[in-house]
Amino acid sequence: MIRLGVNVDHVATLRQARRVDVPDPVEAALLAEGAGAAGITVHLREDRRHIQERDVELLRARVKTKLNLEMAVTPAMVAYAENARPDDACFVPETREELTTEGGLDVVAHKAKVAAAVKRLQGNGIHVSLFIDAEKAQIETAREVGAHGIEIHTGTYCNAAGAAREKELQAVIAAARLARSLGLEVHGGHGLNYQNVSPIAHIPEIVELNIGHSIIARAVIAGIAQAVREMKEILDRVRA
Repeated sequence: MIRLGVNVDHVATLRQARRVDVPDPVEAALLAEGAGAAGITVHLREDRRHIQERDVELLRARVKTKLNLEMAVTPAMVAYAENARPDDACFVPETREELTTEGGLDVVAHKAKVAAAVKRLQGNGIHVSLFIDAEKAQIETAREVGAHGIEIHTGTYCNAAGAAREKELQAVIAAARLARSLGLEVHGGHGLNYQNVSPIAHIPEIVELNIGHSIIARAVIAGIAQAVREMKEILDRVRA
């Protein structure tokens, strides 16, 4: 079985468009759990464009599965996570100008900073994963800094087509195998939707997929519970 983590950031995006109280990402998260999600993911960004501290605090109190906090590797965010105590933390790159996360964290270039942040959070009982590209050096460095796991950036695979997509899929497969051989837990995420998720879900080393935009987009039409159930059905068929 592969775990489905549902990212509810874009429920908050809709709320923040009007600076009102609805829709509530906490309510969406609880409905997603009820429909079979194995965890809830949120990204507390520096500019607070969608998820707010209030959301993280309520999710921490109410989520019954697992709360995964995506975050930049900054002193302020590390201190926040130490207080908030999510089950998992995923370090991601972050710039104010981007629409969404554009590529993996460069662990090689920021090894000392990442290692210190990993040590602090894992010392508080928080599993840390690193959102990285499917590159050998990044995976090996993720192991060296002591991370519990990695989340392979699947956006390049999702954005490719034809032979290029197959090449990117093979890169993800190779990365997952290497990471698992080094003792890292392997997750995947970014750009995955109902049409492209199956080949990634087939990779046996990947134990968790974190999916947000496509599920929330489907939820606008069908409701969050139905959108989660439809994704779960795909993943369950793949791993049956």
